[in-house]
Amino acid sequence: MLEISYFAAFLVGLLGGVHCIGMCGGIVATLGMGLPEERRMSWRSQLPYLISYNSGRLFSYTIAGVLVGGAGAIVSDLLLMQQAKMVLQTLAGVFMVVLGLYLGGWWFGLTRLEKVGGLLWRRIEPFARGLLPVRTTIQALMMGLVWGWLPCGLVYSVLIWAISAGSATEGGLLMLSFGLGTLPNLFAMGLVAGKISSWIRQPMVTRIAGLTVMLIGLAYIVVPHLNR
Repeated sequence: MLEISYFAAFLVGLLGGVHCIGMCGGIVATLGMGLPEERRMSWRSQLPYLISYNSGRLFSYTIAGVLVGGAGAIVSDLLLMQQAKMVLQTLAGVFMVVLGLYLGGWWFGLTRLEKVGGLLWRRIEPFARGLLPVRTTIQALMMGLVWGWLPCGLVYSVLIWAISAGSATEGGLLMLSFGLGTLPNLFAMGLVAGKISSWIRQPMVTRIAGLTVMLIGLAYIVVPHLNR
């Protein structure tokens, strides 16, 4: 089930790419603004900055997954109840269904989570502003570390999903899988992202992805009850 979850998390990151470009695309576009003009025009010159930024972002996602996965495991152990694990898995399943509805384009209530995260972001965002303009790869790495906590309904939903992962390690791997799925759209914006984004926008692709994630979510809800 975990291997399927990692694949589903990757799928959410990949096929939620249009949303990712909307949330983080502007940040990626500004990474080269502090470089000399002749270097801004070169993909190779910007590559180290993109690698650093996305490395920082994925590290933040993974750490967040470790924290919530570990917290979920501790709660289950303290309660010493199989019911606790079932409740966490059911919660994860519900949010996976919600993610599937979002990916399929049927319901966008997921974005309401971003308003909740905005409270935390108000305290973090000044650090990101202090890193602009980005002139070094270290600054790009720090920018990614900070921007990994940007209010994002997709990220928060996968985090809630990671609560039921079973351990800190598995929670971290789930979030890392999601982050890797976002890379094709953000890492290669100027090279192949246009082709990838046009493929992602096809209704058949988004609906199949949404249904896949919803089915996995339903399995999370139903299977624990069948095994009782």
